[in-house]
Formats: sequence, C-alpha cells, structure tokens
Amino acid sequence: MSIIQWELKPFRQLSVDTFFEVLKLRVDVFVVEQQCAYRELDEYDRHSGTRHLSGRNEIGELIAYARLLPPGLRYAEANLGRFVVRADSRKQGIGHELVKTALLKISQLWPKTSVKISAQGYLQSFYAQYGFRRISEVYLEDGIPHVEMVKEA
Repeated sequence: MSIIQWELKPFRQLSVDTFFEVLKLRVDVFVVEQQCAYRELDEYDRHSGTRHLSGRNEIGELIAYARLLPPGLRYAEANLGRFVVRADSRKQGIGHELVKTALLKISQLWPKTSVKISAQGYLQSFYAQYGFRRISEVYLEDGIPHVEMVKEA
C-alpha cells in the first residue's frame, strides 16, 4: 500500500487547481465511469461548514476524496459523501484508509455526532465494517440503487 498524504480544508482554502482536481476526479468516476448524469456541483461544496478531504499519493496526484458536511446541513447528522477513489488506485486499501480518516476527522470536527451516508447499494457491507447500519429501503438516486446508513456517535 502506498503512503497517502491527507489534507482537510474548507472550500475557501482550496486552491483553484485543487478544486479543479477534485471536480475532475468526481466527474471521472460518478459521471463518466458510472454513466450517471446528475448535478455534480451543489451549494454544499462551498458551505462554510463543509470540509474537503483529499488524499494524494507519493508524487502528489489526487487519488482519493470525500466531502464532510456538518450536522444540520444535509441531515441532522454529519454527512460523509462524494466518497471516491481513482480507478487505478482501487483494490489497494485506499478506500478503507479514506473512510477511517474521514470518520476520524468528523469525530474531531463534530464530537459525539452520528454520521449518515447515502451509500450505493453494493457498498453496504463495506460501510458496515465501520459501524454503519442500514436505515432505509433501497431507493434510486440518479438511477443508481442506494441505501441510507447511519453510524451512531
């Protein structure tokens, strides 16, 4: 497994280049790879409470990303979303590192707060490893089966 350099920043501290890289990664995976036309940009990205978690490899390439939303913005709980690992960096444990790092940062930012996610259906067992439990029936979000899951504080 490679060494990943993690960085957590609010929107206003992201450089233009970093935000471009984040959007490119999200679009490459969610829109192109998953063939899902949806509104990728939303106001959550630049909300003052939102934090952007970026993971870079040894040569500085963005290979992992997650967006952390504060409690009360999208849900009553904190939200972990836009969870993505670059295609050529998968199957190396980076997704596990990303979720562990994101949960640690959420617990530091918003102590004793539950975390809610809208998970793609096939990833339920992945998130369950980290204490998330399913709280909804399967529903379609942008044409992809999802379930809501919560990790209690």
